[in-house]
Amino acid sequence: MGTSYQRGWVSLRGKKWYGYFRRTILDAETQQPKTISSPIPLGFKGEMTKPQAREKLAAEITRLSGQITEDGSIKNGTVTFGWFVLNRYLPLKEADWREETAKIKKYLIRADLLDEFEDIRLENFEKFTLQNHLNKLAKTHSRDRVLQIRSYMRAIFAEAVDQDFLSKDPARTVKVPANLREVDKTTLSWEQLRAALAKLSDLNLRDWILMKMDMSNALRPSELFPLRWRCFDEITCVLDIQETIYKGKIRPFGKTKGSLTKVPIAKQLAKELAEWRKELDEKGKDTSPDAFMFPGRFDGPMDSSNFRHRVLHKLAEELDLPKLTFQVIRRTIATLGKTKGHVKDIQGMMRHSKASTTTDVYMQSLEPEVRSAINAIHDELMGNGTTGPTPQNLSEASLGSRPEQTFLTPPKTEEEGAVSVPSEMERKPVRGVVLEFATRMRQSRGREVVLND
Repeated sequence: MGTSYQRGWVSLRGKKWYGYFRRTILDAETQQPKTISSPIPLGFKGEMTKPQAREKLAAEITRLSGQITEDGSIKNGTVTFGWFVLNRYLPLKEADWREETAKIKKYLIRADLLDEFEDIRLENFEKFTLQNHLNKLAKTHSRDRVLQIRSYMRAIFAEAVDQDFLSKDPARTVKVPANLREVDKTTLSWEQLRAALAKLSDLNLRDWILMKMDMSNALRPSELFPLRWRCFDEITCVLDIQETIYKGKIRPFGKTKGSLTKVPIAKQLAKELAEWRKELDEKGKDTSPDAFMFPGRFDGPMDSSNFRHRVLHKLAEELDLPKLTFQVIRRTIATLGKTKGHVKDIQGMMRHSKASTTTDVYMQSLEPEVRSAINAIHDELMGNGTTGPTPQNLSEASLGSRPEQTFLTPPKTEEEGAVSVPSEMERKPVRGVVLEFATRMRQSRGREVVLND
């Protein structure tokens, strides 16, 4: 019998899924091959979805088609991309993923890879197919998502090679598309941050203190909203981040290893937090150590998504801000903070494990600072700077052995043994200096030609 490469089909009969595929068997009476198509019960509808029924059918087709080796492992033939991902790749990776992370990764793999390639056999993939799919995703998806999908794609096919389902990896040389969508780099100014706080101070004391704390320490929303009063030490002015929240679920871990730690806060902010606690006491609210510092309607932690839509988006609209989210605030504080402290200090405040994350992802270059740097460099070159050696202090040895290279000062005369530097009023215009320099360079090249001859 030949190898069967068909996928079959599934059908719902009553409350059960049944699979069908054509296979060739030997007739018991005539001893001649004949094709049959008999239903295979796969499972109840309430126990599996249609895609899961297809996966089970694929496994049955593989088993009945003689593609099982001595050790029980299935080799190519009818192994589809979907079967391999769900039965061989994900089970290996899930042990290393946290519950929430696993949900996100599975969703991305399902939406951007399985829905497109689920029924395609592994050996039918080629680089062109995968690169073309990645290029299409780049037109509609964010940069980070495209990079993630490329990473998953390469990991899946590398695993298929390692497990001997493929002899060659078609995704090994798949490149990152050149037309990726730009990552949002919105930042605000100090004036815009102050305007947002001033607006909140007139509306809601709780929201004002919450936002002031977020802006002062660049806290993530997952760290900000589950803060309890036991996390606040008024005497030492310290916040002890002990847990995070994700989709309403409290977690004893953070985004990075440095997320759960003690962070200092400003003395004035510590006083305001103490006043906020006193006001809650006067209103009969729970301020015990386990109570949340910023309780929601039912004394539980506030929902960050609700706060973003109810407060931040509204502020952005009223103050005509380009954008106002927790991510924009963190990026803004990292960018503006670089003028207030060292990069390592900003990294510590952001609690990033690597300084490159702080400098390359969060810190943005600002046009006024770039222009100021350019002007300062130009002034130094022209001798008008405030730091470093001036042209008057530069010796011929420091500028080079050839007098032609010291174009900011006139050449020596026969009578003079030292360089004569003209005063500020006697200096030639920039254009004259450049033209004189070019003339001397041409003359120098002419002398070099004569010497070589």
